[in-house]
Amino acid sequence: YAAKVADTVATASRFGVDARLEGVRWGDIRDRVFGRIDPISAGGRDYRINGANTRAYLGRARFVGDRRVRVRLHEDAEATQAAGVPAGTREVEVSADQVVIAAGAYAQIPDVVRDAGVPFHTSDTIMRIDEIPEHLVVIGGGFIAAEMAHVFGTFGSQVTIIGRSPRVLSHEDWEIGTRFTRALAEHYDLRVHVTVTAVESTPSGVAAHCSDGSIVEGDTLLVAAGRVPNGDELAVERTGVTLDPYGYVITDDALRTDAPGVWALGDIRNPRQLKHLANREADLVGHNLANPDDLRCIDESAVPHVVFSHPEVAQVGLSEEALQALGRPYLVGRRDYGASAYGWAMEDEVGFAKVLVDPDTRLLLGAHILGHEASLLIQPLAQAMALGNSIDDVARTVIYPHPALSEVVEQVLLEVPGAPEAGGRFKPWGG
Repeated sequence: YAAKVADTVATASRFGVDARLEGVRWGDIRDRVFGRIDPISAGGRDYRINGANTRAYLGRARFVGDRRVRVRLHEDAEATQAAGVPAGTREVEVSADQVVIAAGAYAQIPDVVRDAGVPFHTSDTIMRIDEIPEHLVVIGGGFIAAEMAHVFGTFGSQVTIIGRSPRVLSHEDWEIGTRFTRALAEHYDLRVHVTVTAVESTPSGVAAHCSDGSIVEGDTLLVAAGRVPNGDELAVERTGVTLDPYGYVITDDALRTDAPGVWALGDIRNPRQLKHLANREADLVGHNLANPDDLRCIDESAVPHVVFSHPEVAQVGLSEEALQALGRPYLVGRRDYGASAYGWAMEDEVGFAKVLVDPDTRLLLGAHILGHEASLLIQPLAQAMALGNSIDDVARTVIYPHPALSEVVEQVLLEVPGAPEAGGRFKPWGG
């Protein structure tokens, strides 16, 4: 959020507002963030250690048999006290009738970086650094790369992003990804369709050698090459759990694995790796454990996700490429922010919304938004998908306040072929 505030000040002059960004107190920004996050984390840890009817084993666990794990305890008094074992105990074995695997994922480090022995950061550490980098070199072109480029670029860092795909955010709908890549290239040194072939330390930091023959030097290296599920670290196959080809634990919709009495949730089972989805999964597993005769299932068809970059990116449902791969017919509606009253006032030339619709049922199959507050605008579309509302009902039954940016939602739905008469849509340029 602090980056958004700084960017607002820096771009104020175009609207006739004279403001100047005199500096960024990175230490205050960082401490404000972790001054809130760390106590919450510590409180959760304390709850797990001291909660009623619970016993916490603080350490690294690996399965050794059916619903049985061996835990290598941390070498401190707290670990042995929490586990209720004698001081000096290093390993314990724990078994249970029901086991929930919720061990998350870890940052993937390419061999070219790991083998080089150079200092680097991941999403786990980059926000805790002491000073803003002069030149941040980012390996990877996904959401972490996009978000961290926004944060540190806004605060004054020169940013270079090196991505192997032809566009940034390659998992997004092609049109969103293409537009986003174009927008990013206006602000940062963006190298797409390029791989890093070697990394070495330099007197000022690091140098990344690229497949196109170029060399990028910076003082800080961020590896944002994705996150890998911890299934292999836990040796889950020893309890009969199956992993997919990418290492994710396979479950059914009730979040049961193929091993009796073993459940899984969160990033270890779902490549989307979304906190809000993991929260819902945790609720379902809790219910299903307590109510084995009344199992509830997860519905992932209308789960939104957001990239908190600049501009923001939000999506729910399927992309155009996914629908084409399925051979599923669809209709398309597109609308620029600038064709709305609020977008016109913002002088917006980037914002864009796109919807994909079933031609027979008129139900949403997917929605994609690029631009200011996309994280908010995606929600009514996600609700429409989850509740089974037709786009015509969402566009014409709901009344949208003028001149709010939410009119973009109404307008993009009315751009779908066969939509009801638009009425008084705002068309500043006759579009």
